[in-house]
Amino acid sequence: MSRRPADAFLRVASITSVALAGLILVAVVGVIVAGALPGLRTFGPWGFLGSAIWHPSSGQVGALAMVVGTIGVTGLALLIAVPLGGLTGLASGWLLPRGLAGLLRLVVMLASGLPSIVVGLWGLTAVVPILAQWHPPGASLLAAGLVLAMMTVPTVALIVDSALRTIDQQQRQATAALGLSSWGALAAVGLPTLRGGLLTGGVLATTRALGETMAVLLVAGNVVQVPGSIFDPVRTLTAGIALEMAYATGDHRAALFVLGLIALMVVMALLLTLRWLVRDDGTGAGYV
Repeated sequence: MSRRPADAFLRVASITSVALAGLILVAVVGVIVAGALPGLRTFGPWGFLGSAIWHPSSGQVGALAMVVGTIGVTGLALLIAVPLGGLTGLASGWLLPRGLAGLLRLVVMLASGLPSIVVGLWGLTAVVPILAQWHPPGASLLAAGLVLAMMTVPTVALIVDSALRTIDQQQRQATAALGLSSWGALAAVGLPTLRGGLLTGGVLATTRALGETMAVLLVAGNVVQVPGSIFDPVRTLTAGIALEMAYATGDHRAALFVLGLIALMVVMALLLTLRWLVRDDGTGAGYV
């Protein structure tokens, strides 16, 4: 195959792939919106966001408690995962020798591939009993946040690691020639990239945490209430959908689609924020 036909094939294949990805996204959003519209017409937006009482069979579809539970679990997970993931990515992408860095990177990649149900079972059999001894019932916002943190640390670490490894080796050698330490070199040439990696990793970890279902379902307690503390059981939006979709019909089913629409809108808002904040300004901060 000559170069020109090969270029044409690659161009067509790329455009086709992009078009298919776009169509799939549009189809997903279309199904969610179409399923949610009857619920919005019946109960109105305020019916979902203005109440914390969730009894769809009696016409009470307040999703506020699940929204608060979702934000609480996700926020707690990020408070733990972003610093730990950032330090792990910093170690593998900048501080450690090549051999140790490669080993750490392999461990993090293996951790990122653990099925969520496996992590959830670990949380149910290890984390929840420990928390129950400390502050019953154990299954709580705190347990869900800890489990989600374990799942999202590898995401942040791999993004930060990849970002730091994009820095030109010549720049590192130049800082070494100037007599700078590893921390001094990081401050001189790596901080913009590290900042961009943390921002990107944090947002991607947030989207994963918001969408996680099975692991949270096993350890969060699944009580529809606005938590008074991190030790209270909660239910997230995705867990509510997973628990009730199998038997929901009519307005109840439409209400669950609205929960999915709320989660989708939050994730899309975060991704648009990332797109706005992480811009390629030549510093490496916008490497994605």
